[in-house]
Amino acid sequence: MAAGQARLRDVARGWRWGGRPLVPASAEAHRPPPEPASEFSTAWARTPLAVGVRAAVQAAGLKPLVWSEVSPQVRGLDNLVGLDGPVIFTANHSSHLDAPLILCSLPPAWRRRTLVTAAADYFFDAWWRATGTALAFGTVPLDRRATTASSSSTPRELLDTGWNLLIFPEGTRSPDGQLGSFKSGTARLAMTAGVPVVPIGLRGAYSAMPRGRGWPVPGRRPVSVRFGAPLKLRPDENAKQLTDRIRLSVSRLCAEDSSTWWESISTPPAAASEDIARWRRVWAAGAPVEHEAPLATDPWASER
Repeated sequence: MAAGQARLRDVARGWRWGGRPLVPASAEAHRPPPEPASEFSTAWARTPLAVGVRAAVQAAGLKPLVWSEVSPQVRGLDNLVGLDGPVIFTANHSSHLDAPLILCSLPPAWRRRTLVTAAADYFFDAWWRATGTALAFGTVPLDRRATTASSSSTPRELLDTGWNLLIFPEGTRSPDGQLGSFKSGTARLAMTAGVPVVPIGLRGAYSAMPRGRGWPVPGRRPVSVRFGAPLKLRPDENAKQLTDRIRLSVSRLCAEDSSTWWESISTPPAAASEDIARWRRVWAAGAPVEHEAPLATDPWASER
């Protein structure tokens, strides 16, 4: 009998590993919520030494590696001519290849001054991952669960000091390669900092390295990186209107790689509505892109 009671007490204790006392809920003392984790500082990754190391890593290591796995076609770099910076680069997000593709597509002078915003809960949950991404990509942690404007204070300071930022307004990678809804934080940041937004359309990245893969799919997949004309805030335009305009620009840039310019600004066909089958959406996102010969007047040809 005594042995049975002892085993029963052990089982009861096992259900209460959280330390909740055996008292009525109304009598339990108040427990304050746990303190949020301290933010991983990336200031060291923006020092001249770190910037030099990152430039060498991206030019000699990252770009040759990515270009050996996919066949990128870069267009629209002429839209950067005349921009004095800083700017916010925004793109659709469907793959871990997106940031390397965009950074390595930029001319060296732009690449050295461009940082990538990354989810703090994903890329900064371990010191080794945080250190590696900060050094290789110049990542800046963002709390995508934050609901206040204070989470944008660091990006604003970076823009004010001349850094360009690469932001993915969808907040996470697309599960099927299709363009999702855009959060308004990018537009609000552009409005408060007074900087233009350069839209970027990525096509083929999902097919090359879909969500869930740690390495690109074997075989050189065609990928397109298209830079659009910079978007500036219009008089009396609010954050939602600017967000809609940014998303429309990114959508058109993606569509221009599989259609004519006129078709890209026309009403999408019924087959592209939200109720189409997932397999059709995945196929459309990974459809081959037609590679165009580089223009003879490419202003960045001498810097690649």
